[in-house]
Amino acid sequence: MTASPTFVLVPGAGATSFLWNPVVTELALRGHRALPVELPGHGFDTVFPPGYDCPQDTAALASAPSPVAELLLRDYVEHTLAIVRRAAEHGPVILVGHSMGGSTVTGVANAAPELLAHIVYVCAYCCVELPSVAEYAPRPADDDILSIARKAVWIGDPRKTGTARTNPRDGGVVTIQHELLMADLDPVLAPAVLNYALQPDESMRVMLADASVDRETWPRIPRTYIRATADRVLPVSVQDRMIGEADALSPAAPFAVHSVDASHFVSLTRAGEVAGILAALS
Repeated sequence: MTASPTFVLVPGAGATSFLWNPVVTELALRGHRALPVELPGHGFDTVFPPGYDCPQDTAALASAPSPVAELLLRDYVEHTLAIVRRAAEHGPVILVGHSMGGSTVTGVANAAPELLAHIVYVCAYCCVELPSVAEYAPRPADDDILSIARKAVWIGDPRKTGTARTNPRDGGVVTIQHELLMADLDPVLAPAVLNYALQPDESMRVMLADASVDRETWPRIPRTYIRATADRVLPVSVQDRMIGEADALSPAAPFAVHSVDASHFVSLTRAGEVAGILAALS
């Protein structure tokens, strides 16, 4: 009997494994193994920047160098690859990335395509013609929610802190992040989501790193893209651009594409739909 796959789930920028918990539950109830990855410096490994603890010192928070500022995309890739290697001892591995977690998925796929039965990008960055997450990230218009978020949510100077920093404990930030990340979720749940699922910092080095697909190994790995059609962080137009670039690179083996009518936190707000798509790959 062929072994069932293990789904290894990689979170996005500043996110903890909590964001995958609803999908893990749905997969487990369908009889599947699933492992949400806690990236270095995240989750139980978190060291918060000065000023973030309660009571908060917002002046210190705006200027303090980040404990995760020196983390590299290579650190995320090596950490995830070690998990994939162990999981592969027990059967096929399906590696899934959300948002910036797509760059980690790409890095693992570049390094060890033979370990992966399938890769999945969930409204995630798949860098082909442009090398980094930062270069694909949409540019906000003056009246757009992204512009509002940039002015009201992001804290400090990344050149000093080394990170993209926000404050998910701030009530005003919670309101904006709800609209930006999870507008299809009951707003009363947003504070809990942000406190469990998001950390204040994400390393700028990771966002700026070369996360390009390896043009030689790319056609060898079956892959799926799950579009979030109501995504305001990574708009569907950017998702479609990356899908198109990847398919042009390997027209004989294109993405299998699925669409979910959901916000950026699709793994949280539409966990059943996402798990159903993933389960069908096994």
